[in-house]
Amino acid sequence: MIRVGLTGGIGSGKSTIAAMFQKLGAHIIDADQIGRDIVEPGAPAIAELAAAFGDSIVAADGSLVRAELARIAFQTPELTAQMNGIMFPRIVDETNKRFADAEAAGERIVIYDIPLLTEMGTDLVQMAIVVDVPVETQVERAVSRGLPEDDVRRRIAVQQKREDRLALADFVIDNSGTLEQTQEQVERIWVSLMPA
Repeated sequence: MIRVGLTGGIGSGKSTIAAMFQKLGAHIIDADQIGRDIVEPGAPAIAELAAAFGDSIVAADGSLVRAELARIAFQTPELTAQMNGIMFPRIVDETNKRFADAEAAGERIVIYDIPLLTEMGTDLVQMAIVVDVPVETQVERAVSRGLPEDDVRRRIAVQQKREDRLALADFVIDNSGTLEQTQEQVERIWVSLMPA
């Protein structure tokens, strides 16, 4: 089984590209979904996050107030690192379980859709695909999904720099063009990933 990291900054189009790979036959593991799963009401991560960032991040029903956590945690690189220190070990553990399940199910290619691949650890995957778009495109796309522009720019500022992401890439998908152009790039990469 081949483990491939699919990464890129906020608003780069990772989810769209993951869906393209899935249609071609890849099994997808979504790090953002794992992140949501580990902070379900009553999960140990919520108590640890509340201790670090305050009770305002927990709703009356015990669920995580994601927007409030993001507002606080993305203010500085130190706060982001503190949040990541709580979340990352749990995400890695669950990711490894899902990789093992995929391998047991006979999956040949697993795409790990993960915004923070290098921050989480590139040892989780055998190769990396970086989805690349200009920063202003990232901002436009994220704002169009309802995120406040200042929050988006703060997240971009604390995420890994574009040039550092590109340096780790085995493949780069330029996602600033049309969907058809992106699909062509995905198909070329897919062919090269297929085991002989």
